[in-house]
Amino acid sequence: MAEEKKELYEHFHFIVDPGQEPVRIDKYLVHRIANASRTRIQQAAYKKQIHVNGVPVRSAYKVQPDDEIQIFMEEPMRDHSVLPEDIPIEILYEDEQIIIVNKAAGMVVHPAHGNYNGTLINGLLYHLQRENGQIPEGIGPHLVHRIDKNTSGILVVAKDPVSKEFLARQFFHHTIERTYYALVWGDVKEDEGTIVGNIDRHRIDRKKYAVYPENDRGRHAITHYKVVERFGYVTLVQCNLETGRTHQIRVHMKHIGHPLFNDSTYGGNYILRGTTFSKYKQFVRNCFNLLPRQALHAKSLGFIHPGTKENVYFESPFPEDFQSVLDKWRNYVKHKEFETE
Repeated sequence: MAEEKKELYEHFHFIVDPGQEPVRIDKYLVHRIANASRTRIQQAAYKKQIHVNGVPVRSAYKVQPDDEIQIFMEEPMRDHSVLPEDIPIEILYEDEQIIIVNKAAGMVVHPAHGNYNGTLINGLLYHLQRENGQIPEGIGPHLVHRIDKNTSGILVVAKDPVSKEFLARQFFHHTIERTYYALVWGDVKEDEGTIVGNIDRHRIDRKKYAVYPENDRGRHAITHYKVVERFGYVTLVQCNLETGRTHQIRVHMKHIGHPLFNDSTYGGNYILRGTTFSKYKQFVRNCFNLLPRQALHAKSLGFIHPGTKENVYFESPFPEDFQSVLDKWRNYVKHKEFETE
């Protein structure tokens, strides 16, 4: 008896940019589908669910300019309509093509399983609807990149598909200038350095990520860091990303022995450096209470504007929780002498 052919439903449809250089389709798609892992894309290709110009292709297929890519699934798309919500959002800049947002810590960027409301996208929809009445067809918000829920800082959001694609190409080719500030445990030995290491999901704990040898598994990742201020037991560092992997700074800094301050996922929510004195322990606990999240802030963003084609640069101030902890450490080291570990 012949096997019954399953009906497939189109979920994604892309037209490759005319100037696109040949690149593996799994690598191309992971930058264009939110929350998609390269493994899941490869599985879809294995099941013949990825078609190029009407023909199923393997994950190693090299996309070409003007290729038409369709991705099919066995289930029809569910209607998880994203609704406008009146959520406070700090908008640093806005024009006809882009919105620059200073995201608060604790806010999820986009709707996903378990978070279909209360996200940045819900809030931006409300903002656009309030500004324009009925939102025109195709007008944003179109997400170009994202930062973790408990990371604060700057994001660029496109307002139309053309601007989104223009910005996405810059992220894909690593020409975006992204600067983060992180407070990490320990006295970082070198004033500056570069961390290179593939990042993939942790072999045991699937909620975490880890660094692996280049030929083992994972995706290539590069983080440049520079010491901004030393507090003996902790260090404020500036991090610039060449790549944008999930949890990249958090994983890379832990890999070199400097987990982010109060990062509960990667062990930074314990007292990892310092004395055994009860006053010091209480001081650190007070800092944890002031900053109940990983000490990571997306400080600045530079890119070529999709409308003017000129270089633009945006910066966001430290949020109150981050600034308060920095001030406490400055005050601590000013009034107490100790030996750096």
